[in-house]
Amino acid sequence: MNEALLRSLTPSVLGILVRRGADFAAAEDAVQDALVEAVRVWPADPPRDPKGWLITAAWRKFLDATRAETARRRREDLVDEEPAPGPAPSADDTLRLYFLCAHPSLTPSSAVALTLRAVGGLTTRQIARAYLVPEATMAQRISRAKRTVSGVRFDRPGDVATVLRVLYLVFNEGYSGDVDLAAEAIRLTRQLAAAIDHPEVSGLLALMLLHHARRAGRTAPDGSLVPLAEQDRTRWDTGSIAEGVEILQAALARDRLGEFQAQAAIAALHADAPTAEETDWVQIVEWYDELAGLTDNPVVRLNRAVAIGEADGPRAGLAALATLDDSLPRHTAAAAYLHERVGDLTTAARLYAEAAGKAPTLPERDHLTRRAARLNAR
Repeated sequence: MNEALLRSLTPSVLGILVRRGADFAAAEDAVQDALVEAVRVWPADPPRDPKGWLITAAWRKFLDATRAETARRRREDLVDEEPAPGPAPSADDTLRLYFLCAHPSLTPSSAVALTLRAVGGLTTRQIARAYLVPEATMAQRISRAKRTVSGVRFDRPGDVATVLRVLYLVFNEGYSGDVDLAAEAIRLTRQLAAAIDHPEVSGLLALMLLHHARRAGRTAPDGSLVPLAEQDRTRWDTGSIAEGVEILQAALARDRLGEFQAQAAIAALHADAPTAEETDWVQIVEWYDELAGLTDNPVVRLNRAVAIGEADGPRAGLAALATLDDSLPRHTAAAAYLHERVGDLTTAARLYAEAAGKAPTLPERDHLTRRAARLNAR
């Protein structure tokens, strides 16, 4: 297949979609999906009109994505901005769709990616960021998942673990990304907890509530990020914290520890501390040890290194950080913080500036830039 031809056609196809009314980001996603499809189809069945084929395929992808986004927004309209505590309302079809997309014919990672795209309404770029992979890689993964399930009967829904992973990533995107899906993720997790007696479902619900409880304190009036240690804890939602802790304690009492319960335990220790200085960092490190034993996620080890820096001193934290791949997201920011704690302000300022250049969001970039500027001003 002529890859040069595909590259040469991409700008004009993108321009046509924009002129037809697609916004630029959505058009980019649709064209990328069409290119992945072309890579799969063209070698065996080359089109007579490559440009026309790409335009038609991309426009269909755009329409599919628009329908999914419209459906997601309708579901979000069903809930208030803040999730209400207590029993979940009667279930709708959204949770059933999550289970159906987590089909046994898919690998768990592909099922999560497909569900986030088709049901959660996230873009390929947002999903790729959640998975720490290039956008093109995620586009191919989603395309393969679509091909795998095309034509199969959805009479064997996927497992709870995959659905939990989807809900977790949707919440994370809604909590810290540019799409507000956090309340919807909590609503669906409440429904799942009411329908299934599973300690990890309870652990995930507790984790979401504990994180969501601190949301009001995460930003200043001007929209800038406020680090956890500097947040006004009177702005935290104590009702959600109490509910999250109660749900977590009941789950832990069943002695079937999972990664979401371990994460929720860490969040509870942060939420329980009256001040940042009173945070029980020793116990947090112990929970990170448990979490590292449950999952091979390198981000867990990165967060553990920062916690060690609080519990045993910044030099111990830097030693733990040195054992990790420095290409990990936020590795440079963690190193900057620990160097600042050591007192090496020159290195810390340089690393903060470097981390700002790698930041995935504008608020995070601005926050890191300000920290670098503050240290340089000294």
